[in-house]
Amino acid sequence: MVPIGLTLSDHQVEAFRHNGYLSLDNITDIAEVRRIRPIYDRLFRQRYGWDMGEQFDLATDESGGEPRLPQLLQPSKYAPELLETNFLENARAIARQIYGDELKPTFAEHMIYKPARVGAATPWHQDEAYGDPNRNFRNITFWLTLDDASIDSGCMQFVPGSCRWDVKPHHSVNFDPRVHGLEIDEPETMAASAAVCPVPVGGGTMHGSYTLHHTGPNITSHPRRAYILLFGAPSTKRDVPFDNYWMREKRTARMARARDSGGVDTPSGLPAAPSPAK
Repeated sequence: MVPIGLTLSDHQVEAFRHNGYLSLDNITDIAEVRRIRPIYDRLFRQRYGWDMGEQFDLATDESGGEPRLPQLLQPSKYAPELLETNFLENARAIARQIYGDELKPTFAEHMIYKPARVGAATPWHQDEAYGDPNRNFRNITFWLTLDDASIDSGCMQFVPGSCRWDVKPHHSVNFDPRVHGLEIDEPETMAASAAVCPVPVGGGTMHGSYTLHHTGPNITSHPRRAYILLFGAPSTKRDVPFDNYWMREKRTARMARARDSGGVDTPSGLPAAPSPAK
């Protein structure tokens, strides 16, 4: 059983700060994974949040066919029981270990689903390429897998040391502004130095705001289900904003659904106020 209030060793903290990511064999236990799976499957099967633009396809323009990489923002809005997980407690405990009293009392969350055999790749990107170009962010993303995550099913991959980069130029997937997902320019040059992080069910990874990362397609006969939490310390104002022209160009179906329903119609889809960290 994985304890509540999980923390890192000094060696793990040093590795995270140096490389910008860390692989964890256990963030929660199998019993909790079994409780989360039916909630997760129901949210995607019934397309919770779709009309509000909170569920959408990361990989296509949604013009036809089933989503190949569906994502759901704010899943606890539709399943409040997710606010009572050991995963949440452990992620918060680790984030507090990194940031101490600076840790913000709120968190963000989302789920990304790779269907069996057809789940699309998540391109190489930095999370802050989606963010406010006027701010410097200090966030940690905790990625929990509800299935064994292998290179064939789409485990996380990182470029060690990219945590020290600023935001690099990105573009919409396939250079199509109707697609929500972003990809760093010249991704093939990044892949050469990738560290691949397969993890067992109940395990996962953590990475920083600027760490370059990617997951491959799911070519296995089983789904790859990931549940993601984000904690952070307060951001700071940049002296010079970066040019996020790739976000200003976005014209996605998700944004249109959000606008029509009164939801969050920003290109990123992220709410201004994350959930309270209970």
